[in-house]
Amino acid sequence: MNRQIIRLSGVAMLLLAVLVGATTYWQTWAKGALAERQDNAIQRVAQFTIERGAIRADGKLLAANRTQELDGRTLYFRRYPHGPLTAHVVGYSTASRARTGLESSLNDFLTASNERLSTIVDNSLDQLRGRPIEGNNVQLTLDLNAQQVALDALGTKCGAVVALDPRTGAVKVLVSAPSFDPNLVEKDYAAIGKITADCSPAAPLIDRATAGLYPPGSTFKVVTAAAALESKKFTPDSVFEDPGYCVEYGKQVHNFADQNGPEVFGRIILSDGFIHSVNSVFCNIGKALGAKVILNQAKRFGFYQPPPLETPLDERRASGLYDRHRLYYPERDQDVDPGRLAFGQERMLVTPLQMAMVAATIGNGGLEMQPYVVSRITSPTGHTIEQTKPRSLGRPVSKDVATEIGQMMLGVVERGTGTAATIPGLTVAGKTGTAETGITGRNTTWFICYAGPNDGSPPKIAVAVVLEGQTLTGGATAAPIARQVVQALLTPTPNS
Repeated sequence: MNRQIIRLSGVAMLLLAVLVGATTYWQTWAKGALAERQDNAIQRVAQFTIERGAIRADGKLLAANRTQELDGRTLYFRRYPHGPLTAHVVGYSTASRARTGLESSLNDFLTASNERLSTIVDNSLDQLRGRPIEGNNVQLTLDLNAQQVALDALGTKCGAVVALDPRTGAVKVLVSAPSFDPNLVEKDYAAIGKITADCSPAAPLIDRATAGLYPPGSTFKVVTAAAALESKKFTPDSVFEDPGYCVEYGKQVHNFADQNGPEVFGRIILSDGFIHSVNSVFCNIGKALGAKVILNQAKRFGFYQPPPLETPLDERRASGLYDRHRLYYPERDQDVDPGRLAFGQERMLVTPLQMAMVAATIGNGGLEMQPYVVSRITSPTGHTIEQTKPRSLGRPVSKDVATEIGQMMLGVVERGTGTAATIPGLTVAGKTGTAETGITGRNTTWFICYAGPNDGSPPKIAVAVVLEGQTLTGGATAAPIARQVVQALLTPTPNS
């Protein structure tokens, strides 16, 4: 009998331990995962009893709270004081339409449901004292003045601007146009659907900076030049004969007209072919290298995977070749047209964030830094929970190759297709792009660059600008916007 009682007691103790363990797990360590499930209606309602943490940049509130009394309970709902300025990166948190942007990806921190022991202890103390749980606060790296300059410069155009610090990866500008007022998501969602711009559909809810996929045009020549120089088959002084076209599969691939030079350059070296964006030069490089060599170089820059950033994964897209709306890597070289790939056509699609990373990598001597937009996360009492430290993603190109490409990019701005980006007192090195879309006179235009003081110090900023549906070139449309953003970041006014 005693043996049966002991056995029964043992089973009871084991079941009790499992119950305590399971309860502890679901109410503490798994709480953040539950909070992230947007189909969890009870959890979603409960979160509005939490005083959600603030999101700030430059000391200004980008996401704050408004209170509402309901059945004797205080509920906290979001308000966005700066409206469209940071709508895509900050996102929104609503009762009826869930969350996007950092409001979604950082929800566990903003609602203090993250699994850090200090947060769990603080929450327990708040509950014991009968106080509402306070979320953690988030500080961003954005420069709001430059963010506003970029948004104003885009105007009614559809496109995006990204600016990074090439030395650290800190995101200074992340703008998608047209933007929208996140306050309307709860108040008047239909009004967002009525937003118009110089493209159709305007699609204001899409973050074109991180999820917009565009043919890169001649900005991709930076990647091709890296592959060519790294292969040791070419140098900046390699000589080409340019009749105004190259022959690809029996057809002529022509240079793009109106590039501040003749359509036929004749005898030309690689560096000048880059500076004047001569398609035939890069078409012949592509044929010599093959598509896979170029694509593998692109992979080293981060293509074929979503660029790392704190925003939700489903709001970031990978750059690369696409076939039938799917990311595509060829089994054989002959499955891809290497000539057109080499100057950014074929089926290559890229995001502005990825191209900003390419420019930043060249400006940083070939070392690629991981982009980040969250500077730090702090508790309600000001204690630092997380602080972002710069992190290298690797070296896609050697320092020597980066220097050689940088000199060519400098030539683009000084005497090539990107002279509209010239800024007195600053060194600007860039590359223009004008990608055909298949619709006559409706091109996707680009400018990517890095810039810094002309005192020989390392570049301080890298920028990518893309515009949809343009009739002119990247040098005429995108480069002036990049210049304005660089000026806002590197030559601030006394009152900024």
